[in-house]
Amino acid sequence: MTTAKPTAVPAAAAGTITIGGDLTVNRMGFGTMRLTGKGIWGPPRNPKQAVRVLQRAVELGVNFFDTADSYGPNVAEELIAEALYPYPGLVIATKAGLERPGPDRWVENGRPEYLRLKLEGSLKRLRVERIDLWQLHRVDPKVPAQEQFEAVREFQRAGLIRHIGLSEVSVDQIEQARKVVPIVSVQNRYNVTDRKWDKEVEYCQREGLAFIPWFPLSAGALDHPTLHAVGARHGATVFQIALAWLLARSPAMLVIPGTTLVEHLEENGAAAEIRLTGRDIKELDSLRS
Repeated sequence: MTTAKPTAVPAAAAGTITIGGDLTVNRMGFGTMRLTGKGIWGPPRNPKQAVRVLQRAVELGVNFFDTADSYGPNVAEELIAEALYPYPGLVIATKAGLERPGPDRWVENGRPEYLRLKLEGSLKRLRVERIDLWQLHRVDPKVPAQEQFEAVREFQRAGLIRHIGLSEVSVDQIEQARKVVPIVSVQNRYNVTDRKWDKEVEYCQREGLAFIPWFPLSAGALDHPTLHAVGARHGATVFQIALAWLLARSPAMLVIPGTTLVEHLEENGAAAEIRLTGRDIKELDSLRS
């Protein structure tokens, strides 16, 4: 007979990670992309519920929140400020570098003047003078990468951002950027069935960078017999097992599952208590989409 996992587990159960040498956060964070309307466009159907989810995350010990100017656009940052300002003990990480022509549409824009405009907008919406972790959402192939990295370096020198991260980048791109600016984190698409960036996970662990997997639950599309089998052994859902695998995958992993419901938030947090066995990990490591 299996026992259900607790529904409210402190985020600290996942352990901590230190970003950039001075920002120590719990490895169970929260991603805000889904706190918007359909197609990551416009406000959520229930803004009060979105605010409550953010506040409940803090109550559970989540102290790292990932967002972006393009989520809404602007909506997620505004909700964060409404729910959490002035962010006592919290790290708010945001991003820029993607334009939003419409729902579910994303276009790279790494022009320095555009990045500056979006950074200034994030500062205003979040009501802060400096962003703790600002990430280049994409390296725009239409703009020389050096120009993008130099622009971000100037933002940091001006005191507008504390630390710099990159998103959806290869090891070669990370190393190219590190010749211009100090990089402390990498946010790439990654989950138990999507391992395209395995090499980058290993690089981050070796180099002391945080790896922040986006799409950690494959947008809910996790339905594999192996996940169900491991979940049955732990009395856990496939989503909890997927999060537990990420936490076990590397000490560099900073997980940011997002949700619009408090009960899902608490369920995700319970994954921090799951201790996968060697057998579990071997079986889960064999998964590929």
